[in-house]
Amino acid sequence: MSRKVVRTSKFRHVFGQAVKADQCYDDIRISQMTWDSNFCSVNPKFVAMIVDASGGGAFIVLPLSKTGRIDMSQPTVCGHTGPVLDIEFCPHNDNIIASGSEDCSVMIWEIPEGGLISPLKDPVVKLEGHSKRVGILSWHPTAHNVLMSAGCDNVVILWNVARGEAAVRIDSVHTDLIYSASWNRNGSQILTACKDKKLRVLDPRKGSVIKEKDKPHEGSRPIRAVFVSDGKILTTGFSRMSERQVALWDPNNLDEPLTLQELDTSSGVLLPFFDPDTGVVYLCGKGDSSIRYFEVTDEAPYVHYLSMYSSKESQKGMGYMPKRGLEVNKCEIARFYKLHERKCEPVVMTVPRKSDLFQEDLYPDTIGPEPSVEADDWFAGKDGEPILISLKDGFVATTKNKEFKVIKSLMATTSSSSNNRQSDCGDVQALQNEVKELREMVEQLTKRVSELESN
Repeated sequence: MSRKVVRTSKFRHVFGQAVKADQCYDDIRISQMTWDSNFCSVNPKFVAMIVDASGGGAFIVLPLSKTGRIDMSQPTVCGHTGPVLDIEFCPHNDNIIASGSEDCSVMIWEIPEGGLISPLKDPVVKLEGHSKRVGILSWHPTAHNVLMSAGCDNVVILWNVARGEAAVRIDSVHTDLIYSASWNRNGSQILTACKDKKLRVLDPRKGSVIKEKDKPHEGSRPIRAVFVSDGKILTTGFSRMSERQVALWDPNNLDEPLTLQELDTSSGVLLPFFDPDTGVVYLCGKGDSSIRYFEVTDEAPYVHYLSMYSSKESQKGMGYMPKRGLEVNKCEIARFYKLHERKCEPVVMTVPRKSDLFQEDLYPDTIGPEPSVEADDWFAGKDGEPILISLKDGFVATTKNKEFKVIKSLMATTSSSSNNRQSDCGDVQALQNEVKELREMVEQLTKRVSELESN
């Protein structure tokens, strides 16, 4: 009887690789704040990182192509009066970025094309409504100009950014510090993890609790939670013995997890990044030097360990590139921007494939930059599914143009080739003479070397 030993998966051989040193962003003083956010946000145009700043808070925004050593005089976004705790680019406009700070405010900034040429101090919009520091920001995935913020005042606010006002204020649900807050795929639900050891699924417009789970992880350290495929919930947390865990939950039955796996005994919070196109979830621990990745499927044990990318230096933060910013012709399925103390290092996740053709199974239609509903309509009750785009348009063929040109020029010059044949023959004769001279020189040199060796 044949027994299936290895589970078949096209992502079993995914491997991570750091880019070369000249493609990193060097000499950046990454923020020393002890806050468990990503500290980095990235899109196909820019990479943004929270940096150390005296007398306020700042973050740096660089065009992706501006690699190498970053000058100390590089302008920053420096309008906050307290340290910046979280930043996130708008998914519908690559030049818009939101920042939350210890000064209790949320600010929306517009980055000029090509990056900053002078310090940016004045935001497009300043959103004030939190009474304590703002540590979590998340743009709505499908509605235009809708931003969620969560602060240390245990309040979640949904902002209508275009109007500059707080449209929904959820202040009576959470009894303690909010560890994480994220949207589902179409933005019709919010998932929060709280210090009161409760996992909650909320109706964002009503601010009411749809589902609640007490103690998804027994430990008292921070929990992170994200929606994965088919509305399931993936959580990372700690056991009573402070072992790190990853669990998957069915929202229709939160009594028992579908799976709960113990990973190790490190103390860093695991930040989950889920890719809905491939079903792969990447777990990056703050202070770790590795990225673990798992495949989430419908068959037990539901969360399948794939592999781990390891390096020498620990990560202080992590940025995750949206799918539309990847190089599909290199079979790149994820790209992370790993923050060290003094630099940012891109790490590329690749599926090894022999063919240079576009791999349709790796790149199904993915979420594009187009919103499907306006803010006012969304707050009025209208949901919008993500508008998908094909990555085939962004695919660049690797066949060299030079070869193609040669073929074209041959086709074009066939008729006139008889006229040029005599001059071609002359060129060939000259080349043959050069080759003859070179051979003679090589013979003389080898003769001289053998004479020296015998002496």
